[in-house]
Amino acid sequence: MELSEQRIKALTTAGLNLIGQALSIYDSKLRLVLSNRRFQEMFDLPDELVRPGAEFADTIRYIAGKGEYGPVEDIEEVVRHRVDQALAFEPHYIERVRPNGQVISVEGSPLPQGGWVAVYTDITRTKRVEELLRARSEELSDQLLTHAEELSAANRELAATISALEEAKRQLTEIEARTRMTTEMMPAHIAHVDADGHYTYSNRRLSSVMPGRPSDILGLHISEALGPRAFARVAPHLQKAYGGRTSVFEFTEDHDQRRIRVSFTPDKEGGVYILSMDVTEETQARVALQQSRRRAMAAQMTSGLAHDFSNLLTIILGMQGKLEKMDLPEEAAELVAATQQTARRGGQLLNRIADMTGNRTLHPQATDMRSLLEDMKILASPSLPRGMGLSVVNTLPDEALMLDPGMLQDALLNLVLNARDACGATGQITISAHAISSIWVEITVTDTGPGFSPEALDKALNPFFTTKGSEGSGLGLPMVYDMVKLAGGDLQLRNTTSGAAVILRLPYRPAPKAQGGLALLVEDNDDLRSQFRDMLIDLGLSVIEATSADEASALAAEIEGISVVLSDIRLEGSGTGLDLIRRLPPDLPCILMTSLPLSDPLHREALAQGPVLRKPFSRAQLSALLRPEAA
Repeated sequence: MELSEQRIKALTTAGLNLIGQALSIYDSKLRLVLSNRRFQEMFDLPDELVRPGAEFADTIRYIAGKGEYGPVEDIEEVVRHRVDQALAFEPHYIERVRPNGQVISVEGSPLPQGGWVAVYTDITRTKRVEELLRARSEELSDQLLTHAEELSAANRELAATISALEEAKRQLTEIEARTRMTTEMMPAHIAHVDADGHYTYSNRRLSSVMPGRPSDILGLHISEALGPRAFARVAPHLQKAYGGRTSVFEFTEDHDQRRIRVSFTPDKEGGVYILSMDVTEETQARVALQQSRRRAMAAQMTSGLAHDFSNLLTIILGMQGKLEKMDLPEEAAELVAATQQTARRGGQLLNRIADMTGNRTLHPQATDMRSLLEDMKILASPSLPRGMGLSVVNTLPDEALMLDPGMLQDALLNLVLNARDACGATGQITISAHAISSIWVEITVTDTGPGFSPEALDKALNPFFTTKGSEGSGLGLPMVYDMVKLAGGDLQLRNTTSGAAVILRLPYRPAPKAQGGLALLVEDNDDLRSQFRDMLIDLGLSVIEATSADEASALAAEIEGISVVLSDIRLEGSGTGLDLIRRLPPDLPCILMTSLPLSDPLHREALAQGPVLRKPFSRAQLSALLRPEAA
């Protein structure tokens, strides 16, 4: 049974405490990594100077102030001299007499990763023996031989101790290297701060979780590493951890709107362990799933009522139709016509409710946003008054994105028409689109109208809320909100200095690009694999096939030039298509396909990874993902 690294460290520390020599290990920045109890006792050091991370300079300053180096005029000069000697990392051996008369030897050896280990040995007795030998050299006797034997034994003991320390040093170095390698491979930032908030450990992954931050943060205060705005959000939770309570929370980072999950865990010495992860994609998938569940619940609640209400409207229209055929006075005929018009409007409202709560499923495909926005301008312009302008400002990168173009265009048209109604006869409507650090696509529709009222800002996303009176259904903005949430994004309403603004934020997902080349098809059903092979060949791709994740990953490792992978989620054997993606190079485009329902956990996890084709699908749908220009 293998011992854990924590157990090994505990045993090593216990062993070092049993030896007679004092020992200390400092890293390349002269911070204490490890010391034994004898080190503290020999120099009578306070607890803070024997904790990991204690500064070498502070220790020298403390013992110099106690007279360890004799009378000194300038303690800081002594500190600087000793620090400069230590930074040279050269092997050395010295002997010196302490103020209390004790004679010690100091032996230092550099470590391969930087830093050094020092062993302090009390040689007072040995020195006295040497003096005795010199004083009584003319009286060599049995006593002299005895002392000589004692000295020899002490030397052998010292040599054995040094060998043990060398082995301990080697094991500590290996343990530290394995631990650091393990933590640096994790897609998260793992760190530790002391009781004052200074980093004593980091796996150097802060910059990957929160871009723009430094990687080398040892010794920095957490507020310096995170910046004032991010630190202000984590500070209350950090204080809770300093109080002894574990804290797990999420916040949105201001720099590029990433969603960060942080865990603060207190240690037993007043510090805090930190685990930070980028959960943006997980959050996007979670938002999409929550919206799907809300829509399913809304559909269950409204379907029965809508059916009954539809029957009532049908009866009303039938009765009004009979009345219309009768010889009625002119005023009665007008009432009949108004009733019929209202009933038909109720039917249209039911249809919109059905669209909103029914089986609206996103169909992401490779979408050219430049073309979509230009077409949007052409489509919406005829609906605007002569005195109203519509402009498009697009700064998105020139690459295809995975979006549902139909739903997005409908949503933007809805917002443009709402802006038109708000502006009246004249005004300006602007559609602007830009990327936020390749994480979000932000599309904003602004106008020069009166802006949202306080009530509208609070309730505009609620179904049936409208400021248009009988002319509005109150379902326009809720349907836009529904589309954005289904995509894993968010929608905000705000007022600007010149009018109103509606901000759509959608996940930024570049479309896979496969311009010919070799495709790896992974499907365990023979008939389906044959169909998909023909589709890929028709699209100009050569095809190699596999039926399991193990077989596919082996082919990917052996065969060069694979440009795209098309894989089912459920495969032969225990591995899934998601397992296969994790084994493949991150820059290899992968498209998953499935017949699993959206509620299945594997399907939801796959949507967080990228595009998913719902079986059955057509050659055109596959082409839209593989070759954007052919879509």
